[in-house]
Amino acid sequence: MSVAAPSSETLLPSPDRPGPAYDREPDYAEIARDLDVMVPMRDGAQICVDIYRPRAPGRFPALLAFGIYNKDLQGLDIAQALPPQPAWSALWTGPLEAGDTKFLVSRGYVHVIGSPRGVGKSQASGSRQWDCCDLIEWIAAQDWCDGNVGMVGISGYGAEQLAVAKQAPPHLKAIFPFDSRGAYGELGGFRDEYPGGVIHLFRYLVGHFSAIQQNKGSPAPLPPERERLWREAMNNPDYKMYPHVFNVIAQKGQHMPPYFNVLIDPFDDTAAVEKSEAEFNRIKVPTYTGSGWYGYSYKTHLNGCQHWYRNIAAPKKLLLAGPAHVERPYHTFHSEVLRWHDHWLKGLDTGVMNEAPVRFWVMGLNEWRSADDWPLPQTQWTKLYLKSWERLTTELPAPSSAGEVQPPDTFVQMPPSQTNTIQRLRYMTEPLARDVLVAGPVAMTLYAAIDQDDTNWIVILKDIGPDVSVQSVREGEREVPKHLPQRELTRGWLKASHRALDPKRSKPWWPWHPLTRQARKPVSPGAIEEYQIQVMATANLFRKGHRICLDITSLDLPTGVAGATNAEYVPYHICSSKTVLHRVHHDRTHPSHLLLPIIPE
Repeated sequence: MSVAAPSSETLLPSPDRPGPAYDREPDYAEIARDLDVMVPMRDGAQICVDIYRPRAPGRFPALLAFGIYNKDLQGLDIAQALPPQPAWSALWTGPLEAGDTKFLVSRGYVHVIGSPRGVGKSQASGSRQWDCCDLIEWIAAQDWCDGNVGMVGISGYGAEQLAVAKQAPPHLKAIFPFDSRGAYGELGGFRDEYPGGVIHLFRYLVGHFSAIQQNKGSPAPLPPERERLWREAMNNPDYKMYPHVFNVIAQKGQHMPPYFNVLIDPFDDTAAVEKSEAEFNRIKVPTYTGSGWYGYSYKTHLNGCQHWYRNIAAPKKLLLAGPAHVERPYHTFHSEVLRWHDHWLKGLDTGVMNEAPVRFWVMGLNEWRSADDWPLPQTQWTKLYLKSWERLTTELPAPSSAGEVQPPDTFVQMPPSQTNTIQRLRYMTEPLARDVLVAGPVAMTLYAAIDQDDTNWIVILKDIGPDVSVQSVREGEREVPKHLPQRELTRGWLKASHRALDPKRSKPWWPWHPLTRQARKPVSPGAIEEYQIQVMATANLFRKGHRICLDITSLDLPTGVAGATNAEYVPYHICSSKTVLHRVHHDRTHPSHLLLPIIPE
């Protein structure tokens, strides 16, 4: 009997091709353009869209990309001027996210790209609440549309898809919100973007691409409560330490208004969370969401897609891709986009709903895996305890034993106004006896004391090795080699004053901190506190001979000078303006440990 040769995707799996392979021959070579079309909303305001459609008779399903970024950066012209750029290109530009117009239109879809009111060329008066819903129904009524509307686009374009799905426009048949932003709050809330309540500069760094209309003038008085919050922020010494951050605050919302709102009121809102929880069941439209392991650095996409997937009851799929951002302009995964929308909008038998609902890329192994749910049902939740001499072990010290009591480990961190040196504690396992697959959410339980009333805990999971060394008394073997290869996998953050937990919403692998102003509680200097830290999900094969490594620190820094960094999607965090002494405890009474989702092979 003959054996089929393995496909190239089997031999050389790619994080850009989740598979199985799917495509159709292009049916339409010419594209008709209708640019800057003004579409009336229910209140008379007009929003501006570009329409790309097959230059052929007939009606076609439409795919809408609707988001806050400049629509003139999307579509055919930029794609022709700027070939797809990988994440490590100097010209990679995050907001080029509306999708591959040429690919979609050539395969029989109309690609509509637009922005809500107050953004780009759209008018600014009134509320934007129903803009996307009204636009979908307008599209369905056009003589070039067959009445079936889906949605495409990532990040900001993904957030709009899930928001409008709650409104259930009759002609919306399926959405593909990759990198879909946070699930709690309007269009991405506080907790998914700032887990642990630690503020970072992603919105500042990406804000330079904003198309939000602004009419500055001189700053005007704010309403009394916002004026009070503004003055409080102006007096925050942590903000004053970062001049570019303080500049945003001083302009009272006229520069980067969304980020200004976070800076003056850096807390979650209980009512917004409860509203989001009540609205999850409104989403009935088939939803294909996901992100990539790159998303741990700015959090909102990677957190958001997991929360959306867990809470949506409609037909759904989850795709968790590799460690590098997909190319811009966004065109990767389009075989999967096509397979999804061909099934739901064209009624083709693509097989997309005959597979396991979860697909994820395993770093270290560098291949795709499938699962029936997320976290994986077969997960073995495993505790690795911190131990003296910077070790990680599965063993908790026995009661009434010599190891029951251990002195804490200590580091002192000066603020970035005084040093570029990041102090840390490092804990590692012995070289692994066999391959260990970790896939899913991760959590850290930390018992620690500080000498101030607050700090930022930052924990970092790394894969180190291979390491063939042994540690013994002999010269040359006393220490782990200092220059072993190391690869950062993911991180977790928690502002110490946000350590309060919501026990009803928390899971062992996903601590839920209220993050509200009311729940915030300064630390009593010297008191040993328990900190439950969410570490962003990951999937990695730790090879035999490698070590699982945990770093604990309280500071990160921009990669450039004057507050600049080399990628807006790798933001740094606003850290303490004080020198802080940190004591990390790891004895039987204070069993600091890492909780890992180990998957049995």
